[in-house]
Amino acid sequence: MVYDSGNIFAKILRGELSSSKVLENEYVLAFNDVFPKAPVHILVIPKGAYVDGGDFFKSATDIEVVAFTRAIATIVESHGLEKTGYRLISNAGVNGGQEVPHFHMHILGGKALGPMVSAH
Repeated sequence: MVYDSGNIFAKILRGELSSSKVLENEYVLAFNDVFPKAPVHILVIPKGAYVDGGDFFKSATDIEVVAFTRAIATIVESHGLEKTGYRLISNAGVNGGQEVPHFHMHILGGKALGPMVSAH
């Protein structure tokens, strides 16, 4: 997958589309998913143009990687998810089900989430 600067997350980062912000700093933006799959469903995206996790973890600066992972920890704590559990998901490529070519992590929690992968 090639980075597409017209993707929905790039538009959110440029302020062309709105989002329900949960956390923002110099390197990261986190916001509520508009189609939540759990009571807590937050998307965490780096502000840099990275296609997927492989691209991000290979190409991002150390500061970007630390800021991203610390943002996830902050959100998990602020939503009380460390007490009951949560799931982190990042889809990559066609077989991984990636829909937006901008690296992002889903934080899901607030209920029992069931099996990680369906049997079909």
